[in-house]
Amino acid sequence: MPIRCEIVTQERTVFSGDVDSVSLPGSEGRMGILPKHTPLLTTLGFGEVVVRVGGQEEYFAIGGGFAEIQPDKVVILADSAEHAEEIDIERAEKAREHAEQLMKEGVPEDPERYAQIRASLQRAQIRIDVARRRRRRRAMPTGRESFEDQE
Repeated sequence: MPIRCEIVTQERTVFSGDVDSVSLPGSEGRMGILPKHTPLLTTLGFGEVVVRVGGQEEYFAIGGGFAEIQPDKVVILADSAEHAEEIDIERAEKAREHAEQLMKEGVPEDPERYAQIRASLQRAQIRIDVARRRRRRRAMPTGRESFEDQE
């Protein structure tokens, strides 16, 4: 029995479909969601959402938000979300470098600006991590191939 999963931002629906399980970055730690889960409303941190369907996995980078979990449905209302294959690693690395440079230069005594820069840094790093992990898994050998065959 599958569970319906929707990943939504203000701009668009990033994912919608029936899945076997969902793993998401709750603000108190990672959460695994299966069909018939107890109803729950939680805040989300920056991190990776993994949806599993028939032995396949899809990866998404999210930048905070909320999740509403019902026995038959998971709705992730993310501040930002991207499928791993949509992520431009070079652009994410430039964003990370820019945020790191701003942090090194010192942030004015403006807590709000500091929080914005820190969030930009976290979002860029999550995007890089999710995209690289996805590409590594796609490149992993299957069947009788060995790691040497892949190089």
